[in-house]
Amino acid sequence: QVQLVESGGGLVQAGGSLRLSCAASVSSFSINAMGWYRQAPGKQRELVATMTRSGSTDYADSVKGRFTISRDNAKNAVYLQMNSLKPEDTAVYYCCAGVAPYVYWGQGTQVTVSS
Repeated sequence: QVQLVESGGGLVQAGGSLRLSCAASVSSFSINAMGWYRQAPGKQRELVATMTRSGSTDYADSVKGRFTISRDNAKNAVYLQMNSLKPEDTAVYYCCAGVAPYVYWGQGTQVTVSS
């Protein structure tokens, strides 16, 4: 069983920044990809950004150039730096980790961007 604990959400004005953190309960060497998804009220959960163990990244078009994902394998952690936030970024953000053959999810952290 893998546990993921997120932190860093909150309320911020449009144009501001937040940094999300996610710590895994297992070694990063056993985790393939880690990433972030988000779910806004009334919408489906969607990909925000992912990073493989080798460092390859993938971003949603809506966040490219504004969000940056990073991993610290020594701390078994993944981060999401969010800049130039927009009201449409408001959602619950979920950390996920792929440990074959399963995908594990964190409990989610709320990000609210006011206009």
